[in-house]
Amino acid sequence: MSRDKSLKSASALSRHRNVLSRMERIEKLKEEERWTDGSGPFGLPKVGHRKVVVGGKDKKAAKTDADADAATATSDDK
Repeated sequence: MSRDKSLKSASALSRHRNVLSRMERIEKLKEEERWTDGSGPFGLPKVGHRKVVVGGKDKKAAKTDADADAATATSDDK
């Protein structure tokens, strides 16, 4: 018997979400110093929440770097 899609593990549910909860929005506003103490939790301003992708080397670039490192290592051995 297969498991329903909604019954996933906790780590699978921690993916990027476009919508923040009210508390997450308040925390984000506090970080940006846009939140004043005593303000109500209703009618909060919009908070941008973007997924940050860290760039890496392309496969071709990584391969040419590895080839260059291997070439310098063999020339140093001579």
